[in-house]
Amino acid sequence: MARISTLLAWLSAAGIMAFAVAAQDAPKTQFSARELFYYAPPAAKTPAPAHAPSPAPAPKAAAPRPQPVHVDSTPPPAPGPSSGASQPAASGQLPGGGRILTAAATAPAPTAGPPLGLKYTILKLVNGDMVEVAPDTVFHAGDRIRFNVETNGPGYLYIVSQGSSGTWKPLFPSSDVDEGSNRVEGFHSYTMPPKSRMYFDEQPGAEKVFLMLSREPEPDLEKIIYSLQGGTTKQVSQPEAPKPSGSAQVLTASAAIDNSMVGHLRDAYARDLIVETISETTPGDRKEKAVYVVNPTGSANSRVVADLVLVHR
Repeated sequence: MARISTLLAWLSAAGIMAFAVAAQDAPKTQFSARELFYYAPPAAKTPAPAHAPSPAPAPKAAAPRPQPVHVDSTPPPAPGPSSGASQPAASGQLPGGGRILTAAATAPAPTAGPPLGLKYTILKLVNGDMVEVAPDTVFHAGDRIRFNVETNGPGYLYIVSQGSSGTWKPLFPSSDVDEGSNRVEGFHSYTMPPKSRMYFDEQPGAEKVFLMLSREPEPDLEKIIYSLQGGTTKQVSQPEAPKPSGSAQVLTASAAIDNSMVGHLRDAYARDLIVETISETTPGDRKEKAVYVVNPTGSANSRVVADLVLVHR
């Protein structure tokens, strides 16, 4: 009898271990960049208090009066995991010298916090209207464009563009938006350039734009982009006391960002990203032409970088 009890105990323990191993080996649900952009972590359940007394029955209320329909302006969630995720971008060169970064196509939902992501769309003037065009559109002389950037949460956004000299000039933050603040809110569209359009001339080439989103200010970029009149630098993203009369914080007109700094930021923060290019043929209810770039780690110091190359011939 003792042998049978021992055997049953051993089988029970083995079964528990096998179940635990199977649970650990179960594959996690994978999400595309667009799905993670709209992903909301499940709310934690509040445990019920022990030995809580049963609540007294509520008095029977009168039938509610009909209420007007409420329209929710919150962006609808992206399609479920069944939607087609784009394939990883291959490493290589873009026209004009830009690099294509290697990125994963899907990733599991983070456990530490929400994903951090941005999406951008390119708008072209067509018959008097600004319409979305594919990110790989080749532009021609006379074309006028803008692009929209949207983030899925609060953070600090930096956008710089590269000229023919090879140096990078700040495009955002801009004195035309929120008095030059680079603090952005989630699911708010920021249009670049804020009060004008990009115009392509007769000279063919590629316009390069580098975007960076971080949960916290990026000190190196802050020191270069911003300055305080009088020659001292200051991080304007941080809360500050009221300035005395006559002191004003302005964008440095002559600020130039070295190509090596952009390369360093790109190489340092591109490895954890997933990228998805969306077209009107992508499965799902949301029909758009956009690129989603997401950091799926959920860490407090998450950063997202993206390269936008505008080719014109």
